[in-house]
Amino acid sequence: MQTQEQLIRLVDIKKHYKVGAEIVKALQSITLNVNRGEFVALMGASGSGKSTLMNILGCLDTPTAGQYFLEGNDVSKLNDNELAEIRNKKIGFVFQTFNLLPRSTALENVVLPLIYSGISKEERLRRGREALEQVHLADRMNHKPNELSGGQRQRVAIARALVNRPSIILADEPTGNLDSKTSLEIMGLFEEIHDAGNTIILVTHEEDIARHAHRIVRLRDGLIEADFPNTNIHKVIQTVPAE
Repeated sequence: MQTQEQLIRLVDIKKHYKVGAEIVKALQSITLNVNRGEFVALMGASGSGKSTLMNILGCLDTPTAGQYFLEGNDVSKLNDNELAEIRNKKIGFVFQTFNLLPRSTALENVVLPLIYSGISKEERLRRGREALEQVHLADRMNHKPNELSGGQRQRVAIARALVNRPSIILADEPTGNLDSKTSLEIMGLFEEIHDAGNTIILVTHEEDIARHAHRIVRLRDGLIEADFPNTNIHKVIQTVPAE
């Protein structure tokens, strides 16, 4: 039997914030492993710690205590410049609000993460087109965000997350600004991306969105309340192409 490769290992991660005279313990103690190729949903109510955990996983923040190993390297003690390099090379982000540059085309938005990677313009554009084809937007690459629907803008954001060929894709409430039909299409796209071998960690408070993941981790009060395989996976039979 093939042994799965461990991509992420969190060991007793804590995150405390000082708010006035009070210490807020956003994460009390998180120990978690994620293997390469997994599709994991992080769930929890507001204040459960899921956004704080996502920020640490994405190297946007550092823990107060504990260790975070990404591909075997301890990234929990890196400085800001080193964290920025990890983010640019290893992690693809998808946000609820898309975060696209309004005056740039879809293709220009997608290739942004490659600009500081020392990759030639020709190669950047080739990889950008390839990523847009992967999200079924080959015919929209010269459109600006205001010429695209909400679902199409999120597809551009997903292509941007893919263009660096990251180790992990972190999606923070990626369907939060979309209607039900478009949300289903976007989750079908995430399924395709996962089936292609990508590791995905999805943060959501919506049960029907979490059901697309193969594993669900529930947080409560800065602790892991439950961690279990999803035996009721909601598969999208067919991804509807973008309009």
